[in-house]
Amino acid sequence: MSSPALHRLLVVDDEPDLRTLYELTLLREGYDIDTAGTVEEAWQHLLERRYSAVITDMRLPDGIGLDLIRRLEAAGRPEKAIVITAYGSAENAVSALKAGAYDYLTKPVDLKQFRAVVASALSASTGHVATTTASSVITPPAEVPHGAPHGLPHNHQGNALTATPERGSLALSRLVGNSPAIQQVRVLIDKVARSMAPVLIWGESGTGKELVARAIHDVSSRASAPFMAVNCGAIPEQLLEAEFFGYRKGAFTGANEDREGFFQAASGGTLFLDEIGDLPLAMQTKLLRAIQERSVRAVGATQEVQVDVRVVSATHKDLQAEVQAGRFRQDLYYRLNVIQVSLPALRDRLDDLPVLSRRILDRIAAESGTSPAPHVSPAAQLALRQHRFPGNVRELENILHRAVALSNQAQLEPHDLGLADTTGTASPWPESRTAQPTEDITEPDTSVAARSTAPLPSDLVTHLDQVERDILIQALEKHRLNRTAAGASLGLSLRQIRYRMARLGVEVSDQGLVLGDRPAPEGEAEPD
Repeated sequence: MSSPALHRLLVVDDEPDLRTLYELTLLREGYDIDTAGTVEEAWQHLLERRYSAVITDMRLPDGIGLDLIRRLEAAGRPEKAIVITAYGSAENAVSALKAGAYDYLTKPVDLKQFRAVVASALSASTGHVATTTASSVITPPAEVPHGAPHGLPHNHQGNALTATPERGSLALSRLVGNSPAIQQVRVLIDKVARSMAPVLIWGESGTGKELVARAIHDVSSRASAPFMAVNCGAIPEQLLEAEFFGYRKGAFTGANEDREGFFQAASGGTLFLDEIGDLPLAMQTKLLRAIQERSVRAVGATQEVQVDVRVVSATHKDLQAEVQAGRFRQDLYYRLNVIQVSLPALRDRLDDLPVLSRRILDRIAAESGTSPAPHVSPAAQLALRQHRFPGNVRELENILHRAVALSNQAQLEPHDLGLADTTGTASPWPESRTAQPTEDITEPDTSVAARSTAPLPSDLVTHLDQVERDILIQALEKHRLNRTAAGASLGLSLRQIRYRMARLGVEVSDQGLVLGDRPAPEGEAEPD
């Protein structure tokens, strides 16, 4: 951040004692300070000069702090706004963030937190320096690490980077497509990235919710700090508090050392809570307090510690319906849903299929070291457009992965895609069709003509291994590369899925799935 002496701040409060307290606190930090007691007095200051930030109380004699924020927004002013609200006024805080405030504080103001929020707002500014006169802003990136057990966080690689315009453009370019729906998502990301407002991302499974969360982080001023992605549904309930808030040595059996939780590890950055709707009610209460108070207490600790974290959450569930059913806290819902980003299903942006397919195939070719990447024929494109894609972009990826693996041609045809029909169901047998049932199903015809006319594989063992490999890959991707969860969904133990992965050359690394050719040693039996 630039030197404090380069920043001039405007403090607006009608209580002289509080105004003096805030002024002295900020003067000690090295900032230049102007003060005002009303909305109109503050606006006169703003007409005379520019500031790095405006800190305003919510209730003022001639209006409310939101009036000042709305004027700043309407005039296109660059100042970051911080609002001070009464304790427990969640509605006021949400209103301030929606009006364009960067952040908010609740009374009584903790001065340490006050200084931290001001410093965060100033670091988020785009290099603006106050002057004395008024001189009148979806395919997953390959580098995303996966596979943390129990949904543990993983550090965002490249912490030395800063939020440059080039990096923001790169983050938004990963949202592939030119349809109006995806363009609207890009615009909203660019807008919400400027503040600390909590964001709730809603979309069906496979629409790229984590990709959008990463884009919000990369476009924001927090891009150089950690990005922590947490799958709330993958953490055992009894471990939730310890994983979120950390624990102290000896707090429980097995706690052999102090450990940070998600909030501490994401300090200064973004905490992405995926599938937030899967959190049990008891943990929802604790999460709400952590978000409101901006402090957490580790299991076994006696003192709370302040945390500077922006919370971005995501879900495929209808949280309003969950609130009505009593499965999700209403106050937490309103706290998280300050700004909602709704992601379109792939079936609602089919015009993006060609460019999505091209990007995915290019990435598959780059990962496998093959060049050039195959392309999709017009007939295959038509088959894709007729598919319903219940799994969205993730399903498209799986279809193209399978097609490339099973086809040696430079052009993918409809039969390579393994689409059984246009109703949205995909066949696991890419080059075959199952026999159609006869009208009289009580007396099955056992003649040769009634059986499947699909060609027999020349190597049955290899064919079945490929089918099993595809199923393993789909299960791992569905469960975010968590081997325990993927194995459980297939009725396999962790040892069994590890054995099958090793036998079929499927490996989980920090860069994601690595596909190779590593058969299991001969004579090695499958574990129980």
